[in-house]
Amino acid sequence: MNKSIRPRLAILFGFLFSFVAGFAHGEAPGTGFMQLPQADGGSVTVFYPSSDAESVVSQGPFRLSLASQGTPVKGNGRLIIISHGSGGSPWVHADLAHALVQRGFTVALPQHHGDNYLDASEPGPVSWRKRPREVSMAIDIVSGYLPLASNVSLDAVGVFGGSAGGHTALSLAGGKWSGQRFREHCDKYIAQDFSSCVGFFTLLDGSWLDGVKMWFARKVIDFRFADDTVYQHDDARIKAAIAMVPYAADFFPESLASPTIPLGLVIADQDVNQVPKFHVEAILEACAPRCEVVMRMPDAGHGAMLSPLPPLAPGSIGSRLLGDPPAFSRSQAIPELNRRVADFFVRHLLGAAKD
Repeated sequence: MNKSIRPRLAILFGFLFSFVAGFAHGEAPGTGFMQLPQADGGSVTVFYPSSDAESVVSQGPFRLSLASQGTPVKGNGRLIIISHGSGGSPWVHADLAHALVQRGFTVALPQHHGDNYLDASEPGPVSWRKRPREVSMAIDIVSGYLPLASNVSLDAVGVFGGSAGGHTALSLAGGKWSGQRFREHCDKYIAQDFSSCVGFFTLLDGSWLDGVKMWFARKVIDFRFADDTVYQHDDARIKAAIAMVPYAADFFPESLASPTIPLGLVIADQDVNQVPKFHVEAILEACAPRCEVVMRMPDAGHGAMLSPLPPLAPGSIGSRLLGDPPAFSRSQAIPELNRRVADFFVRHLLGAAKD
């Protein structure tokens, strides 16, 4: 061998050994990301372990540390699907995705049709009927893209969702719901749980207009949601789910008394968007002890499911419903939440036997 080549080969092999040894000793990989096309024109955004270095990537108002189109590498072999909230984007779940990738997971977020940051034309029950199928579709899309599929086993997939995404997670854990139950809840509790029935359209403010708002909302809901069809969705590949601050008042509680898969709940006690006693607390009452509280956040509001939190205009409806309560310490609570979510999926997915 040419003597001048030997030193360069020694350096190359030394670098490769250090790189492989780093993974063997548990050094965290970089977080790669790519977007794969959906048949409806949307995209599945995928975060995954990558051998490439991260750099700053701008997505909307966010600056994220990611390896765009980075080379996928083997992590722990498991896939997590995150179902975003109503009108949501993948970027507001980037911190959780990053934490999951650091633990070896591949993470995919489908773009829910008609209920995302680019198209919010069909929120609520119209979207809820489609969302579980879109989760299954996202698994199929990942399975069809060899550079990712070769690094994951799809016999034990996890699902995480917040708000409307939490509704998705409950559906995939065996929950059954109907539009009629949504209507009945809003007819009875619209004053106490107004935003759950109306969304981000308006708020009650204590003025004489509140009565008009509630009368009009009831009329619209009674007209649109008289359907008593019971909806459910099964996907045998999904083996564990977490629902954070979910919309849940339209579920039949008995359908979640014995969840079909391990089910975790995240509760934000200061949530004014989905008031806990009507939603996540009602599910906990039905499923305990066959479900678990992954984390109770006494000082958190609905927006704790979003990290990074998008800019919220002061005084806006979004700020009122998603903004952090004064006592909430995001810098302390969110890393702990992400750790507990990852721990839950490690416990319930890494030891899952293949069918």
